[in-house]
Amino acid sequence: MTATSQRYWDADAREILRVNEGFVLTSVDPEATPGYSGDKEQSAEDLAAGAQELSELQERLYAQSRVDATDASVLLVLQAMDSAGKGGIIRHVVGSVDPQGIALTSFKKPTPEELAQDFLWRVEKRVPEPGFIGVFDRSHYEDVLIGRVRELAPPEEIERRYGAINDFEKRLTDAGTRIIKVMLNISYEEQRARLMERLERPDKHWKYNPGDVDERAMWPHYMSAYQTAFERTSTEYAPWHVVPANRKWYARLAVQALLLETIEVIDPQWPPANFDIAEEKERLAAT
Repeated sequence: MTATSQRYWDADAREILRVNEGFVLTSVDPEATPGYSGDKEQSAEDLAAGAQELSELQERLYAQSRVDATDASVLLVLQAMDSAGKGGIIRHVVGSVDPQGIALTSFKKPTPEELAQDFLWRVEKRVPEPGFIGVFDRSHYEDVLIGRVRELAPPEEIERRYGAINDFEKRLTDAGTRIIKVMLNISYEEQRARLMERLERPDKHWKYNPGDVDERAMWPHYMSAYQTAFERTSTEYAPWHVVPANRKWYARLAVQALLLETIEVIDPQWPPANFDIAEEKERLAAT
């Protein structure tokens, strides 16, 4: 099922971008636009139409949870190398809906208090409530990505975390949360160009981190860590999706499609009035 508002998708984004058995990250072309037959100009039309649909679906999901006590919620997990476009996704896709129904968490370096707990302790506290779209800008996967590459925990602890993540996500989905896990996949060359742009533009200097260059030196190790994470944690109930991200317009459209298709399956409905409408009209008219 393709998103009803996006005209140029010819495949279900949830299926064509899904990490299935035998998936190899290095075989994905970051320049590609799988499943989408339109161009950049047409994608702008689809993104605008999708924003309207997503806004209504999100409001219906929120309204239904306030009245019918539904357990349904959505959690969008965004993972990527630096400059891959997570901020643009949040601004142009998630930002198109009512912020009252969004729970955005940007996970930073753990505090001493957080380090004293299990790695999922701080994550458990930020899962979305029923009716909400939760967004993790980076997530619990940092603990098996940078944690693995930078050897921030012993190998046996890293291994334990894969199972803990699967158990955690199974509990969430059993409770009614749909999890959309997205890795924005840009090329090594594209990252260099984007980081260089940040250095050349004074209005982008604030986004530049000298540590990004150090992380680039570990690129093959990160790609290997992502591959392992996909193999160990792409499950039937919480699959991974890899979105080619060299073309920002496609990445935004693809993540929007993943959200739309997921919430369309939930099919939230406007809750019926729990009062006599005719009677309330009469009372209101008399005031």
